[in-house]
Amino acid sequence: MPKTFFNWSSGKDAALALYLLQSASEYQIDKLVTTVNTDFDRVSMHGLRASLLRKQAENIGLPLMEIALSGNTSMEAYSQIMDSAYAKLKGEGFMQSVYGDIFLEDLREYRDRNLAKADIEGIYPLWKKDTSELANQIIDLGFKAIIVTTSDKLLGKDFCGRNYDLEFIADLPATVDPCGENGEFHTFVYDGPIFKNPVDFKKGEIVLRDSAGAEKENVNWETAFWYCDLKEISHSFTDGKN
Repeated sequence: MPKTFFNWSSGKDAALALYLLQSASEYQIDKLVTTVNTDFDRVSMHGLRASLLRKQAENIGLPLMEIALSGNTSMEAYSQIMDSAYAKLKGEGFMQSVYGDIFLEDLREYRDRNLAKADIEGIYPLWKKDTSELANQIIDLGFKAIIVTTSDKLLGKDFCGRNYDLEFIADLPATVDPCGENGEFHTFVYDGPIFKNPVDFKKGEIVLRDSAGAEKENVNWETAFWYCDLKEISHSFTDGKN
């Protein structure tokens, strides 16, 4: 059975894809791989603290490989870093790479081109599936997730920090995909059938970040996002002695 690593986003689609593959017999998932913004020690795009990412991996029971990226990494530098990471994984015997993508053709083509350089096959368990059905499946299976990032343009602040549940989906504007596949929102999964124990956290402030800065008028893609800061809960244990 080929060794397979999972490109782990920390969100719900990745969690469902991992669950489906772990439930099948033809895949052996041996490692989670996540890009981390080293300027802030947070998961790229999702804005999740890396400490919670590590708790996720610990409670899922898989080793985690973090790929370090600075906040201002160019596309050329990004490709070089990913090429190096894939070459390292290939050297460890990995033959397949899993993504939770659903229907973004250009993104899949880009991923597959990069993987091909290391002779690694891309696996897409959720590809072309109905996102309304996937959303219901995620909830029905018992996954628990919270919205950590929302597009200011496509969704707004009011949806940030909410639980990913049937009420959330029902409240979404008709133009928003129920899985957020167009970048409308991102999630953090903290419990579900792939977890040995839930990940404990507490909600912090919700803030707006705009990566465009002074160049905003010359940027033709979405740059403003709301982030709900989640903080790890530290548990202290005593043996009962004074």
